[in-house]
Amino acid sequence: MKNAFFVSFYLLFGLYTIDAQFTADDYARADSTRRFSDLVYNIPVRGDWIDTLNVYWYHIETEEGDRYILVDPVGKSKKPAFNIGKLVELVNKETGKKFRPDSLPLRSLSFRNNLEEIEFVIDSTKWKYHRIEDKLTNMGKERRSPRRRDYWGKSVDELGRTVISPDSTCEAFVKNFNVYVKDRKTQKEYQLSFDGSEGEYYSSFFQWSPDSRKLATFKIRDNKKHIIYFVESSPDEQLQPKLHEREYLKPGDALPIRKPSLFNMDDMKQVPVDGEPFEHQYWLSNLKWWDDSRAYTFEFNQRGHQVYQVVEVDAGTGKIRILVDERNPTFIDYSSKKIRNDVNDGKEIIWASERDGWNHLYLINGTTGKIVNQITKGEWVVRRILHVDEENRQIWFTGNGRNEGEDHYHIHYYRIDFNGKNLVDLTPENAYHRASFSEDRQYLVDQYSRVDMPPVTVLRSAMDGEILLELEKADISELLATGWEAPEVFTAKGRDGKTDIWGIIYRPTNFDPSKKYPVIEAIYAGPHGSHVPKTFRAVHRGLTAMAELGFIMVRIDGMGTSNRSKAFHDVCWKNLRDAGFPDRIIWMKAAARKYPYIDISRVGIFGGSAGGQNALAALLFHGDFYDAAVASCGCHDNRMDKIWWNEQWMGYPIGSHYDSSSNVINAHRLQGDLLLLVGELDDNVDPASTIQVADALIKAKKEFDLVILPGMGHTGGGEFGERKRRDFFIRHLLGAETPDWNREAEQ
Repeated sequence: MKNAFFVSFYLLFGLYTIDAQFTADDYARADSTRRFSDLVYNIPVRGDWIDTLNVYWYHIETEEGDRYILVDPVGKSKKPAFNIGKLVELVNKETGKKFRPDSLPLRSLSFRNNLEEIEFVIDSTKWKYHRIEDKLTNMGKERRSPRRRDYWGKSVDELGRTVISPDSTCEAFVKNFNVYVKDRKTQKEYQLSFDGSEGEYYSSFFQWSPDSRKLATFKIRDNKKHIIYFVESSPDEQLQPKLHEREYLKPGDALPIRKPSLFNMDDMKQVPVDGEPFEHQYWLSNLKWWDDSRAYTFEFNQRGHQVYQVVEVDAGTGKIRILVDERNPTFIDYSSKKIRNDVNDGKEIIWASERDGWNHLYLINGTTGKIVNQITKGEWVVRRILHVDEENRQIWFTGNGRNEGEDHYHIHYYRIDFNGKNLVDLTPENAYHRASFSEDRQYLVDQYSRVDMPPVTVLRSAMDGEILLELEKADISELLATGWEAPEVFTAKGRDGKTDIWGIIYRPTNFDPSKKYPVIEAIYAGPHGSHVPKTFRAVHRGLTAMAELGFIMVRIDGMGTSNRSKAFHDVCWKNLRDAGFPDRIIWMKAAARKYPYIDISRVGIFGGSAGGQNALAALLFHGDFYDAAVASCGCHDNRMDKIWWNEQWMGYPIGSHYDSSSNVINAHRLQGDLLLLVGELDDNVDPASTIQVADALIKAKKEFDLVILPGMGHTGGGEFGERKRRDFFIRHLLGAETPDWNREAEQ
């Protein structure tokens, strides 16, 4: 450990925050912080609008137990949704159990028949409570659909569907790789295409025009599948290992090429469509017809994600027209920022773009493709459209960063006119807001909080945001009595000296400012989002308990992450090794200047997945600052990970910049102490990525620890992995002994 002198010094002079020997009881005390969540009351945990009545219901956990509340927006009042005492008596009578009114375990609650009936599930049995008659009806066992785990990489069957026309007269299908339709009355079949083959076939995901006279689909030139393999070493049901395989496209792999196709039912012929401009594609998607059947549109995402277009195909001629032509010299964040809302059957399109440096809404003429006007503007970000009122030409949406002096990442709810006028912040409080609107858009229930402010839940007008009724205010008095302190929101200027970098600081409940504490950063620098918590939580998983063991824990959103300006985001482009580290280091140094008890001579870092890549990168590229890292299930070379995530940020084609960001290529630069963890069955990030970086470290004669987790997938290791992380940081940052777990297990 590079700070061995400091460890000896602190031990000798007793400046450590804890004893030099940890016991299982110390770990148990840290884990006991999980109970903090049980000491917070009056936060609605479930709720929804009963749309037919314009009434809202919610469930809260009070100090006296569970309560179910009905909210009447018109009367600006609330009341118990039902007599829970009576209901418990009926449930206990019917089930023979002894439930209490303060903890009746109702699931899948819904209100029916003008609030006179309530349906719910207890212990897998569905019940109906008749409020007026005070009667309970057993509706039998709950029917649950089997859980499906859709694997992202699995290709779909493009050939096996049959799609019936809107007028129900015909059905379209693929036979011998070509397009056929069948008259459902006469059963006569018509072959519409003749150039399909095994390697270049038509997709059966057909889209009929609303008038049933046209048919659209894609013709697909297939690619070679990329298969990854991994071995399940210790299956429960047999002695011998099992070999698993997954379809798993990686950066640079060949992709299927899709061509727009069109067929005319009047003469049963194919209409030529020029697909050549879209050959260099990542994907063609979102094929859909206009309501008047004049044309259909699809979206073209060019390989490399620097061109994104909305394309129209004329139903009569097959002629192509570009309605939206989005271009960017770095990348277009299609996966999280793309917003398209068609207005008046495509005569206008509301579109999100970062063309002015911030993600904003634009009104586009759907006939000419020209911008009518920019709807939102300024140094802030539109996040999501919630509703478009075409008649009154208004948009409800969420955004962040607009309010001066507030955490840039706080979500607010807004309403604005199509022409960009009359912008209203419906949720103006300095907090992160989560809201739910009534079906008629007249009301919203808003719950707002910060990491350092408990939630407040209110009923508002959706017209101007006026608070009509305070519903609940969280009670954390019991939590505060334990010594719990909220995380601190901390900001410092980034590498450019002017941009605010936001993060939070966690301290243990027995915090003593006269002592010195090592700092551990929990990192996840995935560019697809921002990752520092913004809402109130009594327990922050993986952080609260770790802090309790004698650490200052921090989380930071550095440059290269999302939900800020385009320039802020672009730092990641072809440069995932950056991970905002210059900003993170400056931020921690600023925190240490303000708080001398933060000891930045002892800095740890941990993360999983993209955070696993980041954690190891800290020791490779910034080993002069970070001392110890735990990297779980990391993508250590972006060519080894899934195509859709890595090409989005690292670009296409593959080049030397992939080498520059590779933990494998740069393994020889390792400084500090490293623990690698990986599940042997990880089908999210190829586990070979971790093994390859281990191989490179061994060849570079570097020391590190490696834990392979049998039978586990994409994981931090569960309870065992958490224990390994704690042990690792206690030994390397505190210089203390950890429990002898093998002897503990015998006792």
